[in-house]
Amino acid sequence: MLSTLTATQMAFMQIAVMQAVAALLWALGAGLARAERAALAHWAAYAGLSAVTWSLLALHLHSPPLVAVIVGVCSVIALRRGIRLYIGRPLAWAMPALMLALVLGASALGEAWRPWQAGVNFGVLAALYLATALDLRRHAREDLHWRFPLLLSLPLLLGGLAFGSRALRALLAPESVSAEMNVHSALNVGSALGYVVLVLLMHATLTGLVVSRLLGQLRQLARRDALTGLLNRRAMHAEFDQQARRRRRAGDTFSVLMIDVDHFKGVNDRHGHEAGDRALAHIARLMTQALRTHDRLGRLGGEEFVALLSACDQERARAEAETLRQLVRSQPLLLDGQALQLSVSIGVAEWAGPAEDVARLLARADAALYRAKHLGRDRVEPAAVDSGAAQPQPG
Repeated sequence: MLSTLTATQMAFMQIAVMQAVAALLWALGAGLARAERAALAHWAAYAGLSAVTWSLLALHLHSPPLVAVIVGVCSVIALRRGIRLYIGRPLAWAMPALMLALVLGASALGEAWRPWQAGVNFGVLAALYLATALDLRRHAREDLHWRFPLLLSLPLLLGGLAFGSRALRALLAPESVSAEMNVHSALNVGSALGYVVLVLLMHATLTGLVVSRLLGQLRQLARRDALTGLLNRRAMHAEFDQQARRRRRAGDTFSVLMIDVDHFKGVNDRHGHEAGDRALAHIARLMTQALRTHDRLGRLGGEEFVALLSACDQERARAEAETLRQLVRSQPLLLDGQALQLSVSIGVAEWAGPAEDVARLLARADAALYRAKHLGRDRVEPAAVDSGAAQPQPG
């Protein structure tokens, strides 16, 4: 049978095989990835339905059946819906239903209206591809912060333009429809090969979405403390350096809170390390809720935390620290039905200006923390501008 197929039909069958393989791969991915299962299942449906469409087109090149058109439109709807699910903007069913209604309505016009039917069908596909291209461009710009967001949407944009041009040709030059259905048409063969490239680009785009998310997750893991979800030591130092550069340009200030959980070793000794972990997570959650959205909170290690208060002088930072101290004191951790009282000691230091580097600022905050612990714990102490280097903390 394959020997009787024309070059165009062979190209269409090649696309069908490619899409069938892609459908199996996306279906496998959907089975493995719980968080993105719905999106990947939609992409598997897109590829599977597309495989059916291209197979039908290859077998009925002169007069594609209505089912091929409907299945093709459904495949692109599944593609767009999957992408919208993946980027967190679920698609309502109203627009896809309207698109299908247009295709079904055009099919009822009869054979005499075939160019108009082709125009509607290609126009619907063009609209779906272009709308999806806009979704991807917005995602690349707003969520991924790509410098050139058009790159992510380019394959969908090309698909939309390709189908849009065919819709216009079907309406403005109806004879082109029958010409392109001629099995000996070089234009038809070229179009088929163009679709091969387009399908490959489509799946490259979907793969790019997955890779971008994985890389983002890896970057987050590299910056986050596994227990509390707060920024880790390395990430906080980067935040401090960036803050100092920003404030040098803006000409204002910022402050640092060095925070230590009081008698934490006793918590581990009396209740176990699991209870200690829960205590740290509990305190981290309380402080995160209390701080402003543009402030930064991190865990330096063990029971020590650090907060960066943007555009905040020492007086206001001291008030913020007192709020945190009282919050931790007033919200004990429920442990096996009993309240575990917790407290923190906090050292406060305001950036002394462009002449002070971050290491010196942190040392002054650390010295203030040491003084808070030395004076009895569960208290807030400000740093002196000319304070010396930090001293070792007691346990």
